Amino acid sequence: MSKARLGSLSRRYSFFLNPYSDERFSRCPKCRRLTNFRKFAFVIHVDPKGLIPLRKTSRYCPVCELIIVHQDELEPQLLSILSKHDLGRVGNPYFVIGTLDLNAWKTGIQTSLTFEQIREQMADFKYQLTFTPSDEP
Repeated sequence: MSKARLGSLSRRYSFFLNPYSDERFSRCPKCRRLTNFRKFAFVIHVDPKGLIPLRKTSRYCPVCELIIVHQDELEPQLLSILSKHDLGRVGNPYFVIGTLDLNAWKTGIQTSLTFEQIREQMADFKYQLTFTPSDEP
């Protein structure tokens, strides 16, 4: 893995942003086991600059350590946050880059986290994967 890291914590999880609104990937596209629901605190980069922590329930395969986030569910949540705090970035490209320690996310609810605080408590994803609906049985 030669990609540059942003987070200080060890890389964790594989990640798939599901762009298919009619496919829920209830089975893991890697191992075919049923996925579970689990909440994660994600770190999302929104252009031109800035990190947004967002806690969201997602599909998760504990065997493969694969997180599946449905794009059609994520974007309305992201729009809601940006509409309240940063109208200049509404509609800008974004990229989910990792997970945030839950205690850091809870702290961020009380007071805004700095870039450095997020970076210190963030784990980049091991892999960003893509799948097609035909990958699900």
